[in-house]
Amino acid sequence: MTVVSAHRFGSPYWRSLGRCVWLLLLGLSLLWISSFAAPDLDKTQALAQQRYGAQAAAGIVAWRKLIEEARELPDQDKLNKVNTFFNRRVLYQTDNQVWQQEDYWATPLELMGRGAGDCEDFSIAKYITLQMMGVGNERLRLSYVRYKVGATPPIAHMVLGYYPEPTSEPLILDNMISSVRLASMRTDLTPVFSFNSDGLWVGGAAASSADPTARLSRWRDVLERMRQDGL
Repeated sequence: MTVVSAHRFGSPYWRSLGRCVWLLLLGLSLLWISSFAAPDLDKTQALAQQRYGAQAAAGIVAWRKLIEEARELPDQDKLNKVNTFFNRRVLYQTDNQVWQQEDYWATPLELMGRGAGDCEDFSIAKYITLQMMGVGNERLRLSYVRYKVGATPPIAHMVLGYYPEPTSEPLILDNMISSVRLASMRTDLTPVFSFNSDGLWVGGAAASSADPTARLSRWRDVLERMRQDGL
């Protein structure tokens, strides 16, 4: 299934407050990602049943099977399987449609429980899933980009980048297309910034600094809810 993101950068998220402060605060919050080292997927599955019903619990069972079966595969196969799993199982909808909020970052359990989410939710779920499969964090970055097709104005979008080596060209996992492609093949995307638990990368003259309070609070919130979900 091909789905299209329409999440927008609003002015509250792009006020300049200083890149160094932003990097420091984000870096500290991203250290929380270590909580994913020993997930309790039995708890996650039970919560899916409790909160969302049998269909959601079955989705978690399928997700667990995917993780187990892909652990010993080459990274390229892991990328393809994870990208396909979420793109086929989850419907794209805006945060207003799913959560009645302007900007909400969902956990993988929430995403699969609702069966719908936006580009950030897809990217976070793929990021966490690949880590559970054993893909090193140094190879993964959550990336904000500007997406532009034709004469339409660019819109903000999030994708997941996989870097075989720190300086190599990344492969892009995207809810907008079904295949994993090299960044050079995605001429519709312009990088803004990317991050993982090791740091923040800001590239290109067009990049702007995000409001660290808003960004940090959402990332910290989703990490805490993932911990509560058993992840």
